[in-house]
Amino acid sequence: MNEVLIRLGCFFGAFALFATAEVLYPRRQRVAARLIRWTSNIGISALNQLVVRLFAPISAMLLAELCASQGWGLLNLVPLWSGLAIFLAIMLLDLSIYVQHLLFHRVPLFWRLHRVHHADTEFDVTTGVRFHPVSILFSAMLKLLIVWLIGPPAVAVLIFEVLLNITSLFNHSNVYIPPAVDRVIRLLVVTPDMHRVHHSVARCETDSNFGFNFPWWDRLFGTYRAQPVQGHEGMDIGLDVFRAEKERRMDFMLTQPFRNESDE
Repeated sequence: MNEVLIRLGCFFGAFALFATAEVLYPRRQRVAARLIRWTSNIGISALNQLVVRLFAPISAMLLAELCASQGWGLLNLVPLWSGLAIFLAIMLLDLSIYVQHLLFHRVPLFWRLHRVHHADTEFDVTTGVRFHPVSILFSAMLKLLIVWLIGPPAVAVLIFEVLLNITSLFNHSNVYIPPAVDRVIRLLVVTPDMHRVHHSVARCETDSNFGFNFPWWDRLFGTYRAQPVQGHEGMDIGLDVFRAEKERRMDFMLTQPFRNESDE
């Protein structure tokens, strides 16, 4: 099983699908030109992949295979039907992403890294790949720790990674979904309208809807917010700071965590 080819194929297929859909059926009118934003957002995503390949000691899927051979991790301690083990592993991995996302908002040092993602003043499919390399590397290391603790089947890790890539592109896309349809879909997966609330400039809305794949954790832990106060067409996206046009450039994005808000 070629993990890299599967993930890349699903990623590029989903990117093309949602990028096309948001052009044909946009939810919000685009304000900023795509050229600089897309070049920077996609560029930093490519850099992130290189950083992970260079500095992460092992992939999550390979670690899962090692855990299975050594009997490491919670799910390897108890005999389970393989389908149940895969389901539980995906749920636990998704819960860990929810908790990590929550910490990235609550811990000041982590927020400095994560705010690069939130500083995007537009909300489209490329926002879903806009993260600081240090943040991505930290997430990769934390994922390895979670895999070691859980001991998930390797196929569950692959399914989760593919789901996370696809849903991150989907729920950041500027795609119009009829409200009646959105209400049904968001019972199962985080939709663009649900996640857009999380990218509001209003901090009380930014600190809500932390889920990436599944919406259940937000409802369970009280961090769910159905709609933005100003409505999706009227809400401001991004942060109160780092809104200058130069902040869309990749070099400025890379230095944001190391600059104070007054230094923009």
